[in-house]
Amino acid sequence: MDIQNVIKNLHPLEIKVLLSYSQKDSLTSEKLQKELDYKEGHANQAFSWLSGKDLVSVVSRTPHTYYEITDIGRQMVELGLPEERIIAYVKDNGAKTLPEIAAALSIENKDVGSAFGQLSKDGVLKMNAEKKAEYTGAAVPERIVMAKALFQKAAAQADGQLDNALLSETEQKAVSAYAKKRGAADSPFKIVERETVVYKLTPACIDVVEALKKEGVTGNELGEVTPKMLSSGEWKNQRFRGYNIAIPPARIIPGRTNPYVQFLESVKDKLCSLGFQEFDGPLVETEFWNGDALFMPQFHAARDIHDVYRIKNPTHAKSIEEPWLSNVAAEHETGGNSGSRGWNYTFDHEFTRRLVLRSQGTVLSAHQLHKAEIPGKYFGIARCFRYDKVDATHLSDFYQTEGIVLGEDVNLRTLLGFLEMFAKEVAGATEVKYVPGYFPFTEPSVEVHIKHPVLGWFELGGSGIFRPEVTKAMGVDVPVAAWGIGIDRMALMALGLNDLRELFSENIEEVRLRKAKF
Repeated sequence: MDIQNVIKNLHPLEIKVLLSYSQKDSLTSEKLQKELDYKEGHANQAFSWLSGKDLVSVVSRTPHTYYEITDIGRQMVELGLPEERIIAYVKDNGAKTLPEIAAALSIENKDVGSAFGQLSKDGVLKMNAEKKAEYTGAAVPERIVMAKALFQKAAAQADGQLDNALLSETEQKAVSAYAKKRGAADSPFKIVERETVVYKLTPACIDVVEALKKEGVTGNELGEVTPKMLSSGEWKNQRFRGYNIAIPPARIIPGRTNPYVQFLESVKDKLCSLGFQEFDGPLVETEFWNGDALFMPQFHAARDIHDVYRIKNPTHAKSIEEPWLSNVAAEHETGGNSGSRGWNYTFDHEFTRRLVLRSQGTVLSAHQLHKAEIPGKYFGIARCFRYDKVDATHLSDFYQTEGIVLGEDVNLRTLLGFLEMFAKEVAGATEVKYVPGYFPFTEPSVEVHIKHPVLGWFELGGSGIFRPEVTKAMGVDVPVAAWGIGIDRMALMALGLNDLRELFSENIEEVRLRKAKF
């Protein structure tokens, strides 16, 4: 071992440990925190560095389990455990349904259900013939009394923790029923597992310690000079740590906006400069706004679960705004006041409340129609979700820029002008073509396609003039041009990329090297 080289590379945290203890001492992180005034991180770092130099070795590892009370647990200490609150409520108010108990005590339905299930096993509560929970007259179970005492004990501790090793088997069982290791945000106790590691100095440290003493190194040498030291002159009486000029300096990385974010902002700036107002909306939508309000029939293929992500809980919205619900239902069934014959089926008022992830940006336009000024211009950048096979030009989670223009003079020529602007000025495409398309909510309908130098021709987005069945149901009686452009695809051209997935790369170096043109 090159002693001089080892000494040069010792950190003050390591030096103090070597000079403060001998090979007979058992060293732990807690010992260094208490006796050397180290922080936990400093103690662990010192052991890690010394281990790397073979100056300390691990003697033993002892695992420990603690139950740490959470904010929810502290709230239970104040209000009472859910089980005892449920017992008291039913005892005082008579038999109640589980939803009634949940509403009265502000406890989640699932938690009331779980508590009732256990209390019925304990014989404290039972379900009567009317499907209501009623009190049997039995005493509060011992497990609840014990759990309450443990809650109070944990809350009284400075660190809020109970050491599993100090609990009886019965106490362990009682507290573990309220504890989780992961996802503890909704749990009264969080399980914390720690390990006490005991170290000892190795024989190799003997020569190193002697060399440190001979050199007069104490571990208190200065690593930096502060303004206070300069003004007081304190630095003149201090020794300085050695500095290795061969060590490369830290890499300085200036921050800048992500190129894709910068591109999105440039699109917003462009549209705002043209007089557009921005709109937005929630990611979770009802089938009503996501499709029905756009005159998409409820039996349309795009309503299949393979194309729309449905929400598991809750599954349906409570209601849909009027008079838009009645207007749209009439358009679907008979054509309403639009002059159309509609789709000629019975509108499903239950289906229309079903919650889904927004599958298209046009839902924002549907929301805006009845609030829009005439004439008016509106746009939004919407995150959409649609089941799709992920490849260079398709993602299941993507962005669209959505817009509408309302006015007496709005026509297809107006729409084509905006499409050309998106294709050439925003995306930077040189070859553009327009293809007739079909959408349930526009007529005529147009798709704009651009040619990528590597990927070839692909669709940039769809557009058209909203059908009267869409606009009149929302109280609009003028032409409305609408488009939904894949802004991710525009970014492919603008940023010189060949795959949509590169826009969301986790490789920060690749993103850092990518230069935006905006």
